[in-house]
Amino acid sequence: MVARDKTAPPARYDVFNGDADGICSLHQLRLADPAPEAALITGVKRDIGLLERIREIKSSIVTVLDVSMHVNREPLEQLLGNDNQILYIDHHFAGDIPESPRLTAHIEPQADRCTSLIVDTLLGGKYRPWAICAAFGDNLHLVAAKAASDLSLSEEQTSKLREIGELLNYNGYGAQLEDLYFTPDYLYNAVRKYRDPFDFSTESHTLKTLKTGYENDMSLALAQSVFASSGDNRVYRFPDSHWSRRVSGVFANLKARENPGGAHAMITENSDGTLRISVRAPISDKRSADTLCLSFPSGGGRAAAAGINALPEEMLGEFIDRFNATYA
Repeated sequence: MVARDKTAPPARYDVFNGDADGICSLHQLRLADPAPEAALITGVKRDIGLLERIREIKSSIVTVLDVSMHVNREPLEQLLGNDNQILYIDHHFAGDIPESPRLTAHIEPQADRCTSLIVDTLLGGKYRPWAICAAFGDNLHLVAAKAASDLSLSEEQTSKLREIGELLNYNGYGAQLEDLYFTPDYLYNAVRKYRDPFDFSTESHTLKTLKTGYENDMSLALAQSVFASSGDNRVYRFPDSHWSRRVSGVFANLKARENPGGAHAMITENSDGTLRISVRAPISDKRSADTLCLSFPSGGGRAAAAGINALPEEMLGEFIDRFNATYA
């Protein structure tokens, strides 16, 4: 191994969730503080153990966005011990935050916050339209609409930001990169060319591809029937397919908005026989989705929206019982 030239500037790494919130939070930061040399570390939306990939690096600058500190605790502590300077911004459950002069953490797990909104606050609202895109993508429609109104955006402009956020988020779902239309690093590089999201909306062929895919996948999803129900709660089950994995999260968001008093769970069959779960707490009672999912193997998330990556089929009945008990 060739030793790094200690007179050279430290290497930089941008680690981010592959959904709308991760992409838009990084885009805001890099509009304010460009770092074109930074290596991009990302993956599908549920691939959040990203620090594991770089845990051996030393004396570098690392920015981490929209991935759970709780999940990444061990590699985070190793990175801090290896003289890395780390900026960590997130809105998921974090657990105890390590105390280190090398760590700057902004963690806000409130149900009405997303990482891009935290970045927006840190930057004084300088690139707020991108934060609005992310908030729409994270199903924080009331928060996003209020922010758009505060900027005196027209209904048409607000609709364009909503479409950007929902399409960027749609692309992030999937069990593996092969399920996606674009890898998240490719999509970020498509976004980073634009300071103005309205120019991105008008000019981007990438966004047009996502719009067509979204419409096709959603038409298949809307043809599926309810798998189980209790009161206002609804559970849907989709087959093992590329389209179902892509659309699962945005479909769950749509159903949550249609029925704000009910909780929703989206079950997608994995190729190995396990089940992939997306949970949305009622919009009128945004709580406990993370607690519910964390009580099962491979679960995680936040209070309003959470998921389980690989639930054994034999635990499905227990999950549905706990789901309905949580939101009785």
